[in-house]
Amino acid sequence: MHSIKILWVDDEIDMLRPHFIFLENRGYQVEGCTNGIDALERIEKETFDIVLLDENMPGLNGLETLSEIKNRKENLPVVMITKNEAEQIMEEAIGTKISDYLIKPVNPNQILLSLKKILNRNSIVAEQTTRSYQKEFGRITLELSDLKTPDDWIRFYQKLVYWEMELENLNDSSMFEIYESQLQEANRMFGKFVATHYSDWMQGVEAPTLSHQLLKTKILPELSTSKPTLCVVVDNLRYDQWKTIAPEINTYYRLQTEKGYYSILPTATQYSRNAIFSGLTPLEMEQNHPDLWKNDIEAGGKNMNEEAFLKAQFKRLQLDVGFSYHKIARLSQCQKLRQTLQNHTHEMLTVVVYNFVDMISHAKTEMEFIKELAPNDKAYRSLTRSWFKNSALKSLLEEAARLGFKLILTTDHGTINVASPTQVIGDKTTSLNLRYKTGKSVSFDQKTAISCKDPKTFQLPAISLNSNFIFAMEDYYFVYKNNYNQFVHFFRNTYQHGGASLQEMIVPFVVLNPR
Repeated sequence: MHSIKILWVDDEIDMLRPHFIFLENRGYQVEGCTNGIDALERIEKETFDIVLLDENMPGLNGLETLSEIKNRKENLPVVMITKNEAEQIMEEAIGTKISDYLIKPVNPNQILLSLKKILNRNSIVAEQTTRSYQKEFGRITLELSDLKTPDDWIRFYQKLVYWEMELENLNDSSMFEIYESQLQEANRMFGKFVATHYSDWMQGVEAPTLSHQLLKTKILPELSTSKPTLCVVVDNLRYDQWKTIAPEINTYYRLQTEKGYYSILPTATQYSRNAIFSGLTPLEMEQNHPDLWKNDIEAGGKNMNEEAFLKAQFKRLQLDVGFSYHKIARLSQCQKLRQTLQNHTHEMLTVVVYNFVDMISHAKTEMEFIKELAPNDKAYRSLTRSWFKNSALKSLLEEAARLGFKLILTTDHGTINVASPTQVIGDKTTSLNLRYKTGKSVSFDQKTAISCKDPKTFQLPAISLNSNFIFAMEDYYFVYKNNYNQFVHFFRNTYQHGGASLQEMIVPFVVLNPR
């Protein structure tokens, strides 16, 4: 690696000789320059890694020199050094994209710290991250063998997501490969945990908050007669995707509560989102609202009656809650709601279902260029962040904050990037989803899925006599024997939902207040 080359621009450069010696003894190459004009000529002809720039110089002053440097070499880091503590000077320098700002007199260690922060930050952070994860690895392994409750699993998964996002930027892939093996083992054990306890949860035995309990136990307690609440359900929003967009939202909302809750099985929109709005299990929806519920094999949209389900739930709970419901599938719909959001400030609850993240996951299955854009979870998060930063949803939330809305942000289920095909055999009535199947004669590898032979024990409707359900665990996806290789190739490394994984079942529930 080449030595770092510094250009130090100061009209009293001879006074800085001790600083030069200090830095040169630590491997830096330092060259001096006494004015802005000469500095600009030097950076045109030579390559420097960083510029240390005096703010108060005769002729072309520091701020003027800074502006010209950025016009010529936009990505060249510049540290402004000044005696002037005036806020206006600082703001003007920061506005011109300086990398750091130091007040004279500066000692050599201040300069050294600034250089390391700017030039070596990534490698220093990477080394510290690696050391920290190496220490944490053993604790995570021990903790994984001692998870006993649904809340234990939520906390554990949140910790895994933290480390995934810490490790994703390391140049050394070995640490991330270790993490991935740990996540894979966690999902294997989580699948067994769900298989053991899910039927009890659906009977209310030591159960976490599940989809059909979300409104009653989590959302309603947050409502207030004095402040409107905006509840946004973003379809398919995984916990790691929430953490990715959180910094954008935190500029105009302050976090009050960040928790996880469990999506019901199947972790598919028609089941989990209808359960949120109805406050009922799928079996109860079929029994109590046969006019609103559709099973897998029935024709027509499966999530067309969410508003009706929500009205029915409020009526059943005997609650007089002023609310409105909005499903956003197009840009124009979100823009229209933003323009008219003022008209909803009198409501206790304004519900928005936003479908864009679901579109990304489906597009990754169907379109090659999306597969290129999001080949893994890191890229999938990056794509989500890029979308959100420029989205109509962000504009809607900014307007909500301005109008004083409390914000509840949640989802119906997550997704998982599937990698392991597993063969399944079914008849013509078997459902088509890749992460769960329901039908009369479903054969599968017992190691890859949770089996539910009696749908009532999972509070699920039976589409026919003797039909059962299976739910893929880990990163498996079901493929039929016919055209097996073709479908294996087509669906591998796509985002699917419906099964029992940490990414699909443990999803965010976040409450925020406007700043």
